[in-house]
Amino acid sequence: MNMLRFLTPKHDVEYLYDDFSLRQALEKMEIHNYQAVPIINRNGNYMGTITEGDLLWFIKDQKEFDLNKAEIIPLRRVNHKKDYKAVSVLAPLEDIVKLAISQNFVPVVDDQQIFIGIIRRQVVISYFYERNFKQGE
Repeated sequence: MNMLRFLTPKHDVEYLYDDFSLRQALEKMEIHNYQAVPIINRNGNYMGTITEGDLLWFIKDQKEFDLNKAEIIPLRRVNHKKDYKAVSVLAPLEDIVKLAISQNFVPVVDDQQIFIGIIRRQVVISYFYERNFKQGE
């Protein structure tokens, strides 16, 4: 099965560059009400996923913190407690399902590790629901 049918392409995904500031990450996550956002570098390589918890723990560990300081802290300095694993565009559906169990989206990369989009857990669940439960209705 071609997993690209599940893909939300990069141009439809909110993501952050690893050189964005902590404040930019906070603002983007607040505006879009996201709990997790993929991070890429300027070459387009997938670098990980930042979560609200990652930002919270980083802020907590700062001796003094204010939003002005957040403007000069690059996002790449924030540790990720749990990173969202990416799959290859050629990955089998089983790999996607395994990751979707514990991640609300699965980042997808090409063979050069370039981020091309995400597969949302909701899309995977909907696919199996339609296939297995709606047929009997």
